[in-house]
Amino acid sequence: MRSPKVVLDNLAANSKRKGYKYHRLYRNLYNPEFYFEAYKNLYAKEGNMTEGTDGETIDGMSVERIEKIIEKMRDQSYQPKPVRRVYIPKKDSKKRPLGIPSVDDKLVQEAVRCILESIYEGKFSNYSHGFRPNRSCHTALYQMTRCFSGAKWFIEGDIKGFFDHIDHHILVDILRKTIDDEKFINLIWKFLRAGYLEDWKFNKTYSGTPQGGIVSPILANIYLNELDQYIEEYKQRFNKGDRWSRRNKEYRSKAHLLYKTRKSYKEKWHELSDEERKEANKEVKRLKQELMEIPYYDPMDESFRRLHYIRYADDFIIGIIGSKEDCRTIKQDITDFLKENLKLELSQDKTLITHSSKKARFLGYDVSVPRQPKVMYNKDGNAQRYGMICTLYLPQEVWIKKLVEYQAIQTNPKTKQWKSTHRSPLIQNDDLEILETYNSEIRGLYNYYKLAINVSKSMSKFKHYMEYSMYKTFANKYKTSVNKIIRRYQINGHFGVKYQTKEGHKVRFFFDQPLKREKNSQMKVNPQVDCEPNALTIRGTRTSLMERLLAKKCEWCGKRECPFRNAPCQEAKRPAR
Repeated sequence: MRSPKVVLDNLAANSKRKGYKYHRLYRNLYNPEFYFEAYKNLYAKEGNMTEGTDGETIDGMSVERIEKIIEKMRDQSYQPKPVRRVYIPKKDSKKRPLGIPSVDDKLVQEAVRCILESIYEGKFSNYSHGFRPNRSCHTALYQMTRCFSGAKWFIEGDIKGFFDHIDHHILVDILRKTIDDEKFINLIWKFLRAGYLEDWKFNKTYSGTPQGGIVSPILANIYLNELDQYIEEYKQRFNKGDRWSRRNKEYRSKAHLLYKTRKSYKEKWHELSDEERKEANKEVKRLKQELMEIPYYDPMDESFRRLHYIRYADDFIIGIIGSKEDCRTIKQDITDFLKENLKLELSQDKTLITHSSKKARFLGYDVSVPRQPKVMYNKDGNAQRYGMICTLYLPQEVWIKKLVEYQAIQTNPKTKQWKSTHRSPLIQNDDLEILETYNSEIRGLYNYYKLAINVSKSMSKFKHYMEYSMYKTFANKYKTSVNKIIRRYQINGHFGVKYQTKEGHKVRFFFDQPLKREKNSQMKVNPQVDCEPNALTIRGTRTSLMERLLAKKCEWCGKRECPFRNAPCQEAKRPAR
């Protein structure tokens, strides 16, 4: 059997070849090494410990179980079980349905996902960031700050119920463009049509992919890659003009006047008195200041148009240098494409056309292109103007909503202002757990919004409310005052909790990380260059986890025939003598 790493590398090597079709993919599912690697990928993720419809978790995996899956794959009798449907709350107080597959289905889906990722990662657009290796919300936002500067309008895309309305026939037709293996296609059909259990009642699935399924994100990206390609082609037709050839006439005349003034003073500088030289410097500075206030390009230039596009899963945003009428046309064209080619509906109410001087919303950030130019000085002391820069903001309602969600604030009945309050659910925890809860909540919000220009100011306010909520929680726990709590836990001017470990006494302090803006994402993506295929998500080496699985003996009692191998056996449940 070939190593999964070698197989996936070979698949990825052909992903850029136009018109290339993949054959005999299904046979890779006879290779137990794919399942061992899939098991290794799944075992470490906490969400995969959730029980599926078979009532089992990933802990119950064994070599025999994998061999049975392979036998069913060989005779094509493998049939995925219906997913167990659960609901999780959304930000708008609605609930999102999640489908939890059985353990065997998770294992097979992970192997299929790795194969699909190797095939399609090299084909995906550089402007797509959701559910992809080495990409995240931050890479999408960072790319947007680079591409959207100068944009006059935003189109905030919203697809109605995307995951529930993916057309199975269209998806399979898209897969057949690249994959010529009906056994592999039929397996994906089985996952799409497996159905779901809700309140122990079976429901058929005629469209959509279950959110929560391991293979669903890559299938969603394959489906929406059609939209990415359409917009890439649309962009080529829409863009026109050369920015550098159309300078603002007023700017050119002012720049020429500044040049002539400087030249005239330079020619007779040695003849001027000290007072005349001061007046000359004042005039040059005044002309330069006036020049800085005039746009370099003609803002009403109709001969120049640009379209920029960023997508994260089913959320996308388009930046337009052009007219509002251009935006309306683009919105309608995308609506027609989604309806006719992908059988999806673009929400007309939620797909907003926003002037870039106002704030649009994308991935939880507020986005705008301020018109006020900024003047900065380079290392030579020369003034340089920066304007129309795409800027990210942390919305005020986000951190206030978080404080309300954590029950860390309440309204003062007298002043009607927010004030910190204690958190009753935390009072029963020990001191270190209370401190760590507050630290992790502050750190989590900061780590996501650290690209925002106002993150320092907004997060300082959030941290202040959280800090005094923590003091009041400690004070309520020990029935004392906030001042006494601060004095009791003060260590070298910082609030800290001491705790005991095997290595001795240690101290954990309240969150003291600098709340500074991070200008660059950890994973920078060049918007002009396509990414190289990144299919090496599977490593060739064996880990101790895989060695334990292949040991074929119980870790608790040491017996090879123990029926509870790789799961807590009866020996583990007996009390120690």
